[in-house]
Amino acid sequence: MPSPLIPSPLLDLPGAVAADAPDEGVAAHYGNPHAEQRALASGTGYVDLSHRGVVRIGGKERLSWLHSLLTQHLSELRPHVPTEALLLDPQGRIEHALYVVDDGEATWAHVEPGAAPALVAFLAKMRFLLDVDPQDVTADYAVVYEAGPRQTDPATADVLAREPVQFTDAAPGRELFLPRAALADYAAAHPHPAGTWAYEALRIAGHRPRAGLETDARAIPHELDWIDSAVHLDKGCYRGQETVARVENLGHPPRRLVFLHLDGTPEHLPAPGDPVEQDGRQVGAVTSSARHYELGPIALALVKRNVPIEAELLAGGVAASQEVVVAPDAGGNARERLRGR
Repeated sequence: MPSPLIPSPLLDLPGAVAADAPDEGVAAHYGNPHAEQRALASGTGYVDLSHRGVVRIGGKERLSWLHSLLTQHLSELRPHVPTEALLLDPQGRIEHALYVVDDGEATWAHVEPGAAPALVAFLAKMRFLLDVDPQDVTADYAVVYEAGPRQTDPATADVLAREPVQFTDAAPGRELFLPRAALADYAAAHPHPAGTWAYEALRIAGHRPRAGLETDARAIPHELDWIDSAVHLDKGCYRGQETVARVENLGHPPRRLVFLHLDGTPEHLPAPGDPVEQDGRQVGAVTSSARHYELGPIALALVKRNVPIEAELLAGGVAASQEVVVAPDAGGNARERLRGR
C-alpha cells in the first residue's frame, strides 16, 4: 500500500500552488517558477520535498546486508558520505531508486512518493536472523533540498544531511532529513522557497533520471545512465546483477536516455508518455519535460538505441533535437576489448 498523502504545511505559504501527481502534497511553485529556478541555480533557497518517502534502516549488520541487496557498494560506506543505489528485480529491471546516507547508527534513504511501504515490506522479508531493522519513517521525517551554502546548523539535533547534491551548472546543495514537525519552523527561518517545477527543470537539465518517470516496467540501469552514480560494477552478487553484468560486458541496452531541446514555438509541453517520432515512426517516449529559465522547453526521453544522434525528432508533436546522455554503444565492453585484440 502506498503511504497516505501528508499535505505539507508549506502549502500555506504566500503564493503556493499545489503540485499535481507524482508530486502532490507539496508546492509546484510560489508564484514565479523561473525566478525560483534562477535562485536555486545560483545557490539560494530551498525546495520542499516532504512528499518523498523516507526509510531508516538500523542494526549493526545494516550496511553489509544492504550491500548484498542493492546495486551500490555499501559495506564500507562511511558516515555522512552520500550515495545512490538501486533495487532491481531478478531480471535486472529497476524497482526502486534510493538516495542514501548513513549517520553512523542507521542508514537513511529517501525514495519516490508512496514507494516507502513497498520497499520496507521487501526489506522486512529479507531480514532473516540478521541485526537489521528497516522502517518507513515518512510520517515522522521529511526531506528538504537546500541550495548553495549550508543554511542549517550542522549540529542541529535530528537533522541529517546528504551533501553535496549537484545539479549540472548549478551551485551544489544538500538534502536534509528533518523531523516533519519542524517543517513549518524551517520555512519560517529560511526565505526563498522554490517549488517542484523549478527543481524538476534543473533535474532534467542535469540529465538526472527519476524512478517512475524515466523508468517503466522494462527499464534497466544502463538505459538511464545510472551505472556511474548508482551501480558498482566490481562488487559481489545482488539481485539482478546478471543482467547488469551481461549488458556491461557483452551487449548493449535496447534503449537509451536522451535530453531533448524542444522547439519553443508551441505553447504546450509534451507530456510524459507522449510518443517520440522519427520520420513518422515511433522510436520512443517522453519521460519528463519542463520549461528551463535559460534553455527554454526541454525534456528527457527514452528512445531506441539505434536512433541516429543527429536525427530530427518530434516529441509529442513538438520538434526536438537530441543531446546524448547514454551513448548508442553503451555497454559491451568485454566484447569490444576482444574485438580490439
